[in-house]
Amino acid sequence: MYKGSIYIETFGCQMNTADTERAATGLRAAGYQLTQQAEDADVVLFNTCSVRARAEQKVFTRIGEVRRGAKEPLIGVMGCVAQLEGETIFAQAPSVRLLVGTRATDRLPTLIEQARAGARRVIDLGERQAGEEWAVSPAERRSKHVAFVPIIEGCNKFCTYCIVPYSRGRERSRPAVEIVAEIERLRELGYSEVHLIGQNVNSYRPKTESGLEGHTGATPFARLLRAVAATGIPRIKYTTSFPRDFHTDIVQAMDEHENLCNWIHLPVQSGSDRVLRSMRRGYKVSDYLARVEAIRGAKRRYALTSDIIIGFPGETRKEFKDTMRLVEQCQFDSLYIFKYSKRRGTPAAKLADIVSDNEMAARFVELEALQKEIQAQIFSAYVGQTVSVLVAGESTRSTVDVTGHTTCNKVVNFPGDVSLIGRIAPIRVTGAKAHSLYGERCEI
Repeated sequence: MYKGSIYIETFGCQMNTADTERAATGLRAAGYQLTQQAEDADVVLFNTCSVRARAEQKVFTRIGEVRRGAKEPLIGVMGCVAQLEGETIFAQAPSVRLLVGTRATDRLPTLIEQARAGARRVIDLGERQAGEEWAVSPAERRSKHVAFVPIIEGCNKFCTYCIVPYSRGRERSRPAVEIVAEIERLRELGYSEVHLIGQNVNSYRPKTESGLEGHTGATPFARLLRAVAATGIPRIKYTTSFPRDFHTDIVQAMDEHENLCNWIHLPVQSGSDRVLRSMRRGYKVSDYLARVEAIRGAKRRYALTSDIIIGFPGETRKEFKDTMRLVEQCQFDSLYIFKYSKRRGTPAAKLADIVSDNEMAARFVELEALQKEIQAQIFSAYVGQTVSVLVAGESTRSTVDVTGHTTCNKVVNFPGDVSLIGRIAPIRVTGAKAHSLYGERCEI
């Protein structure tokens, strides 16, 4: 029975995208039609991110834009901002009538019905209930070829700058048998690539060993990688890893299976031991470098990417230079650089000795320039090589090119048409740009 149209707008990380896919699956099963236009919808939901202040502010801007439209939809906020801010959102945005926390996604249909039945304010910030499904309908996947598969949610690390443990709750790992079964279904449906996702994927610790048989001396995540590789799906990637939990057996598992893609994202955040302690990261620079050494000493060449926070409270110029040295030493394939963003409710928000905006901007530019030099050398080395590219779509910058990703997660553009979308093609790299490669089709 048709119950109305729903528009969902998603902000933030891959976990939010996966949550939106799950929400859409449940809503369509309940009788709702998903629409791509907010102005056409009876219900407008904003699936929110609170990691960066800008993303949170943008949500309230969008709420105002929808409220001023010709139609008066039911407006709801779901995700991290809803979980953190709770009922204060009702005061800040009176047009919002529905708040759905990060663990209440599966209860959305019931909550929407309550609001549409006349309840002025509906709020659910509760925990997941036993037996709730993680299943996603293929119709709701954002891609027909690449699928996000959550393996763990929440975080137990409590880094002093991070809001995630408060918005996502404690770590909860999915059973391995459930994950493997989902990936087997995706392979049968023709998917070429899966991304195992979570706040810290290598912190994976399921309650049961079922599905992790064999390699009993390895960590649960390394055993899960082997189990997923055994499904035969062509490509498997994962993100994000936490350095403290990145053990050498993960690299060993990746070396054993070609379909475990040659890309590792390992956020370091700082090259200073004192700053790392202040961040409460739980490792030293030497610990991180030991993991990098294990990656560099593997049988295959792994693309290594990372995150850096610039201007954490109290970061001195010398400590920033320590970070510069670390980046130079590690030779990252790419680097995500963030200016420190104060998040209310985190321990770091109470720290004094704030780095000025001007100094933060200067450090950002300096580190970015160094990374550009490193990245240019790495990307240039691909020229003349043949890489395997999963074609994702048409290029946004050229009418004659298509675009895709390598196994090492590099963007590659090359001449082609839409018939190639979803296929894996051998591409000879002919040129390197700042953040992508260019090539031509070839036969191996």
